[in-house]
Amino acid sequence: MNIREKYITEFEKSLNKFVEELKKHVSTETGEWTVKGFIDIYKNIYTISSDTKIVSKILEIHIFPVILKFANDAGYKIILATHQNYYPDLTFVNKENDEIKFALDLKTTFRRDDKSAKFTLGSYGAYFKERDKSKNIQFPYNQYTGHYCLGVIYTRIDFDDDLSDIEIFQVNELEENYGNQIDPIGEREITKVENLKSITSVIKDFDFFAVAKWKIASDGKGSGNTANIGSVSNIDDLRAGNGVFSKLGEEWFDEYWINYGDAKIIRDNKAVPITNIWDFLEFKGRTDLIDKVGNGAKKRKSK
Repeated sequence: MNIREKYITEFEKSLNKFVEELKKHVSTETGEWTVKGFIDIYKNIYTISSDTKIVSKILEIHIFPVILKFANDAGYKIILATHQNYYPDLTFVNKENDEIKFALDLKTTFRRDDKSAKFTLGSYGAYFKERDKSKNIQFPYNQYTGHYCLGVIYTRIDFDDDLSDIEIFQVNELEENYGNQIDPIGEREITKVENLKSITSVIKDFDFFAVAKWKIASDGKGSGNTANIGSVSNIDDLRAGNGVFSKLGEEWFDEYWINYGDAKIIRDNKAVPITNIWDFLEFKGRTDLIDKVGNGAKKRKSK
């Protein structure tokens, strides 16, 4: 085992142990999110919309203090992305050897059903292809020892994202030092409850996983017209790191996505952009590796 592999092994071991403890931090014994809403000085509790952007941002804030502790315990300092659109969300730099850096993106999403959820895994554009450049990335891609995804999957309780449906509660277990505001706020009544657990959370039943992003990558784009790598969608495969490239290896992941849509193959006397792993292996003359294509690949077209 070389030095790089040693750091990767140790980082993954620490990261997986951390993930096992995350559920206790964010959920109650019944599986509900411990965040019930936000509070004003009158100790009114305003429930949160189940809008995914709102939930994702609050989840990130909720998890961040324990990520800081994990980093310190594992011997790393954290550098936050200096711009909103920069990759990654968090850079872990080893305190004793600053050449060792790990990229970690926080990915949160809700279950589409009992078995599926999906993430985007970062761009396959400029910084991914030009790995010695620093455009839209904290450090050049090739300076990172590994690239990881911390995934959070949850079930939404309320699928109505209408902000007008936000409820307001006062909780008896909170002492009122600022007086009782029990009059309606606008047209919204304030509901009295005994304790915070009486308020229903907007999400529940968390699944956490941390894995190298190449292991959960699919061979398809993650969203619309943006240059984002898509993940596989089966939750068991996400947790286990069983993606399209998991058996092929990271080198094939890199080469496929660097050439995605640019390399071409002849089909019916036309040059067709390669956007699936089957055509790419044929293009590379490596159809002998077809049996190593992992779960979640695009459906193979019959010739």
